[in-house]
Amino acid sequence: MPLIKATAIVLRSRKWGDADRIVTFYSKERGKIGGVARGARRPKSRFGAALEPFSLCRLNLFEKAGDSLLRVSHVDLVRSSQKLRESLSLIDSAARMVNVVAAITPDGDPDPLLFDTLEQGLASLHESEDPAFTALLFQIRLLGVTGFRPQTDHCAACGKAHFVGEPQFSPLAGGLVCLSCAAHQRVRCIALSRGSLSFLQQAIRLDPTVVTRLRASGQVRGEVEAAIEGYVTVVAGKRLPSANFLSVAVSS
Repeated sequence: MPLIKATAIVLRSRKWGDADRIVTFYSKERGKIGGVARGARRPKSRFGAALEPFSLCRLNLFEKAGDSLLRVSHVDLVRSSQKLRESLSLIDSAARMVNVVAAITPDGDPDPLLFDTLEQGLASLHESEDPAFTALLFQIRLLGVTGFRPQTDHCAACGKAHFVGEPQFSPLAGGLVCLSCAAHQRVRCIALSRGSLSFLQQAIRLDPTVVTRLRASGQVRGEVEAAIEGYVTVVAGKRLPSANFLSVAVSS
């Protein structure tokens, strides 16, 4: 069985058998992978808290021919998730980040930029005064990294560059649509004020190091949240909960 070393973020964990866990990771070297941690639920497990969701760790894994799950043999905790589990707002926002990554990424397809985006997103929550807004900015950036960048420069359906009236965001089309195309969308479009459109365009284009300086409240925030929630639902193929406690909770 060949040894695999990887730096990874724990996306979710679930019980397996009497004492084991099946853990889903997003790793820098291998993309999304699943592994079995034998004895992880025992009181004196050598894994300790390293396999809690949102944790950043370094892994030693073994790959067995014909088995889709890797065997987790050793874990070094790099950054604990304890801080992100201290309040419901932080749990909600961190869970939204990992749930989106888990939903839109295929198994075994590494993307170092996506990994870095997730790592930076979770790290930014440690200092965030508004976790839900931090998670919103993360989702907008993640859509761009994964090739689903919302189209805001022209009609995503017909290509028309000039819009008449209030901009309409179509989750199905993946961006702004003209009024004519909006009338033919199977899913209701979301009207965006000019302020909301300006915010979305800045969030898409700004460098990640300065995008956290953006602020939005009231109508602008509500409209952008609705647009991104609808688009993520289309991309993922299902509506994602902010926090799926059955997926992210780790208990003995």
